[in-house]
Amino acid sequence: MTAPTTVDAPYSTPGIFSPRYRTATSGILLVITLIAFEGMSIGAAMPAISKDLQAIDLYGWSFSAFLMAGLFVTVMAGQWSDRRGHALPFLLGVAVFVAGMIIAGAAVNKGMFIAARAVQGFGGGAVIVASYVMIARVYRPDARPKIFAALSSAWVVPALIGPSVGGLVAGTVGWRWVFYGIVPLVIPALLMLLPALRAKDEPKAAAGDAVRRAGPVAMTLAAAGAAVGAGVLLYGVGVLHRQPPIGLAACAAGLLLLGLSLPRLLPAGSLRLRRGLPTTVVMRGLLSGPFFCVNSFIPLMLQEVRDFSDTAAGVALTTGALGWSAGAYLQSRGVVRRERLIMFGAVAVTAGILLTALAVIPAVPGWIAVPAWVVAGLGMGMGISSVNVTTMAQSSDAEQGANSASLQVTDTLGASLAIGFGGALINFVGHDDIATGFVAISLVMAVLGTFAAIVAGRVRVRT
Repeated sequence: MTAPTTVDAPYSTPGIFSPRYRTATSGILLVITLIAFEGMSIGAAMPAISKDLQAIDLYGWSFSAFLMAGLFVTVMAGQWSDRRGHALPFLLGVAVFVAGMIIAGAAVNKGMFIAARAVQGFGGGAVIVASYVMIARVYRPDARPKIFAALSSAWVVPALIGPSVGGLVAGTVGWRWVFYGIVPLVIPALLMLLPALRAKDEPKAAAGDAVRRAGPVAMTLAAAGAAVGAGVLLYGVGVLHRQPPIGLAACAAGLLLLGLSLPRLLPAGSLRLRRGLPTTVVMRGLLSGPFFCVNSFIPLMLQEVRDFSDTAAGVALTTGALGWSAGAYLQSRGVVRRERLIMFGAVAVTAGILLTALAVIPAVPGWIAVPAWVVAGLGMGMGISSVNVTTMAQSSDAEQGANSASLQVTDTLGASLAIGFGGALINFVGHDDIATGFVAISLVMAVLGTFAAIVAGRVRVRT
């Protein structure tokens, strides 16, 4: 009897913490966790920041600056990763993000702080896109669902403790250490990532998508047009209730800029939901929009309608993060086709939204929002992770960066525009009737979630 040969040995997918991937996995997860922690903790620190810098309107501008900068840079980072490799945009992204945190911690006025938030947005956006490309080039295809599940889980701990730690730090040693405290932790993350960053990562040819062959200058203009268009549209939506002519003009201008820019930033046929990659990319926005819109207004509803404390109102959002982690784990098992997982995810998000809306009814306990948002988070974990995995599977090597950037573009636009629309509904209904406004938001977002479930089947290319 002869010993079995290597060919005869059964193949097993290497774990993401196996010797082959251990340092890359640890480094990616630590970097993403730091970005997530900063994003989760700043909300709790904002009251102290606003009071110290004497800027009551700092809330909206600080988040908008981060958002629009990230929308712009994701396209640039994707193009750079395709043409010159992922290592340099990743390293520059980390450096810029750290610089933004240092500037934010040193801010002495509103303008400086808003500029710092924009710098953080530039860095964070580049890091996330470059991380996706790194995953596509370092990990085997059968290991990618597991690393994307781990990435989703990297947001759980920051979601659980970020707001509490941010508030504690701001109230004791000062809000500036919410930013300064994260900076030293970046060094071990980069050290762990050095092997993956040094791996052979030759520049790729220009993206094969004919719509996106215009070159870096045209892509830069398109990215700037999308960022400005989204900002103008959000401004128009925000003032529509009190200055209709200005609001309508701004909305029209923003939509025009987006209409001119998006075809260059997304795969051909995305706006028509063409089968395969175009629909896959759009599904990221169709999932993020409803979830993050309702997610933003849950604390307001629970506090104003059901008299919850700040801490109690945040519990629902925390449990949503736990559901997200569970959903991401389930999709990594690979027992159901991806398009079905995306459809199940959209259904779960829609169900969670409708269940949460029941919390405004006096006869229903407000705590129904907790299990309801676990359901919605479960849907996001299944759906978003499956969208990410499917996009990488449907992308050639030359398009991994561009398509990763497209995911971030639809994610950012979906969430920001849906949240802006939700704010407009609240303003239209009136701040004295938050219950009606929240129900209106939930119904509109449930319709969008239902649409996402219907078109999810188009993710799969017909054979």
